[in-house]
Amino acid sequence: MAKKIIGVVPLLDEEKESIWMLPGYMDGIMDAGAIPVILPMTDNAEDLKEIFSLCDGLLMTGGQDVSPAMYRAKRSPQCGASCDTRDRMEKLLYEMAVEEEKPVLGICRGIQIINVLQGGTLYQDIPSEYHTGIEHHMKPPYTDTAHSVRILNPSPLYSLLGTESLGVNSYHHQAVKDLGQGLEVMAISEDGLVEAISRKGSRFVWGIQWHPEFNFHVDGSSRKIFKAFINACGQRSELYHPNYSSTAV
Repeated sequence: MAKKIIGVVPLLDEEKESIWMLPGYMDGIMDAGAIPVILPMTDNAEDLKEIFSLCDGLLMTGGQDVSPAMYRAKRSPQCGASCDTRDRMEKLLYEMAVEEEKPVLGICRGIQIINVLQGGTLYQDIPSEYHTGIEHHMKPPYTDTAHSVRILNPSPLYSLLGTESLGVNSYHHQAVKDLGQGLEVMAISEDGLVEAISRKGSRFVWGIQWHPEFNFHVDGSSRKIFKAFINACGQRSELYHPNYSSTAV
């Protein structure tokens, strides 16, 4: 059987005028048995449609802050730099993936952009907008645990991991605020922030706030998340919710 091909949204370094990629994203996909391909940084719809037709799934990576304009908010002084081209690019890719029922895994910024594209909003800066004693922006090594999350039962994530508590790493300063339409929460941090979501009725559209790409080589739960994503790419005719039944549509 041919390996699945996963389109990976690139990272952008405007200072160096370059696109790049953290190896963990690529290695996590390969470890799960698929082939990652870094997509070009473009918002040309025809070009994206052409290259995405070759992909079986979409990985939405970390990176710059999502522009507050995308969720009709005024930019906070604490909001970081945005990349309008990437915002538009991910909107186009996400819409294609949902329409074509191709699996999507969003990590860090990925969960945030999925929430925004489903009509939700974000905390632009956790330290200045949300009272918490939890460390959400940890220092290396990122294989360490920053805090724990409560995995909701029932949820697709609980069905996959079989636990209601999971220690995770954490490296972000923005987070889901108002949940987007058609989404359900799969995990919540100790301080009440949304840490994982899925799109109702989709075969596999998951957003994870923590970073499985940093620790999959030492963490079984992270490997399972990558593997579930890749496995879903081979199931074109049915929803992918491992051992999970939901009446939500």
